[in-house]
Amino acid sequence: MQRIVISASRRTDIPAFYMPWFMQQIEQRFFDVRHPFSGKSVRVPAEVEQIHTIVFWSKNFGPFLDGGYDRRLMEKGYRLFFNFTINSANPLLEPAVPPTGARLDQMARLVDRFGPDAVQWRFDPICYYQEASGREAQNLDQFPFIARQAAGLGITTCITSFVDLYRKVRRRSAQAGLSFIDPPLDLKIDQIVSMTRLLRPLGIQLQLCCEQELLAALPKEAQVVGAACIPNHKLAELYGDDLSLARDAGQRVTAGCGCRVSRDIGSYRLHPCPHHCLFCYANPGPPATGAVAMGALP
Repeated sequence: MQRIVISASRRTDIPAFYMPWFMQQIEQRFFDVRHPFSGKSVRVPAEVEQIHTIVFWSKNFGPFLDGGYDRRLMEKGYRLFFNFTINSANPLLEPAVPPTGARLDQMARLVDRFGPDAVQWRFDPICYYQEASGREAQNLDQFPFIARQAAGLGITTCITSFVDLYRKVRRRSAQAGLSFIDPPLDLKIDQIVSMTRLLRPLGIQLQLCCEQELLAALPKEAQVVGAACIPNHKLAELYGDDLSLARDAGQRVTAGCGCRVSRDIGSYRLHPCPHHCLFCYANPGPPATGAVAMGALP
């Protein structure tokens, strides 16, 4: 019997804000998930016998770890995998995430508990932008530092992409007095090649998420591959091969998404994200204070 992979979640930051809700659904043994576009509701099983792996996505695993949710899920028999986004600290772009040092400490705790093969580092997205003053900038200043720290923990994967300029992203950034820049292809190539030169001696492979055109244009010696943020091949190596290895047709396959099939249980509407990142395509929530910061039910 093939078991399913739970994605928690592309649509919001469940480990940072919504773990009480998540655990409530685990106890109820199902998630009712409404499709963000069609509105159709689907029931996703949550019984441990039916779940191969839960893949958690977050920019802040502090509440998840401090609340002991990792221990509670492991005691129930669930296998866990982690996509940890750690970008350069930039209060303009990411106003509500913890300091870089605190997040690196969280990464160390995850590695200590689950091993480096169960943790993927996402530096995502790369942002070039222009401030209201006219000054042009980017968010790569801490990339070398984060890379060295991640390598010291045994992390071997870095997933990245350039910011996607959705309409809501343009509107949100304009309200903040900032405009994102889509760099020309040759600049993107130079940037990715530069990143690989830093990462390769550290034992970290750079992977591109939904950047098919850029990936095809890179020199072969860059040794960059397409990313799979839901990497069922890796999950099979970690936890057994009783899962599907098929591509997830519901993702941006033509853009280069390599994710394998999973069931995402987050909700843009019910789980608005209080991180308030300017480049995010998800729905913003209230500031990360009070009950919401503690992960109150939506």
